[in-house]
Amino acid sequence: MLGIVVDVAEHAGEHPRALEDLLVATASGDREAFGLLYDATSARVFGLVRRVLVDAAQAEEVTQDVFLEAWQTAARFDPERGSAVPWLLTLAHRRAVDRVRASQASRERDLKTGIRDLDVPVDEVAEAAEIAIEHERVADALAELSPAQRECISLAYYGGCTQSEIAARLEVPLGTVKTRLRDGMIRLRDVLGVTT
Repeated sequence: MLGIVVDVAEHAGEHPRALEDLLVATASGDREAFGLLYDATSARVFGLVRRVLVDAAQAEEVTQDVFLEAWQTAARFDPERGSAVPWLLTLAHRRAVDRVRASQASRERDLKTGIRDLDVPVDEVAEAAEIAIEHERVADALAELSPAQRECISLAYYGGCTQSEIAARLEVPLGTVKTRLRDGMIRLRDVLGVTT
């Protein structure tokens, strides 16, 4: 058998069934057969993978993965259904396309992460001025409210109190607090020119 296998490796083009025999022998754990199969087909597998991936280093990795998969799954090869080279090239093409898809997905994730983490330059002086102007507008708008509305809104938004806490603190019914807050917010919205 070894004499035939060596002859097959040297003249793979002359004995097309010989590669199938090597693949069948590989399925039974024959390391020599696998080595000869690799020697006879690795250039074609690498060529296909390189055309899909372009990058030589990635093509080498994927080619290695293809032959590892061939070693592990050689028992699935059925010489009655096809020949060894198309079987190997199918494995190679699938692996190469998977690598392209994984690379694209990785680039998209990196881009999204990069955009999210991108520090956008901020004009701190302009931002501080806008905040100061906004505070002044809110203070002026609060002055337009009744003292009862202003007190409820101040306790809720600046004091962090719940409606029940405001009612207890002011010793008024909860419904009164709700009405003051609602009416005060409507008045603030009108004074500030906020549209919904």
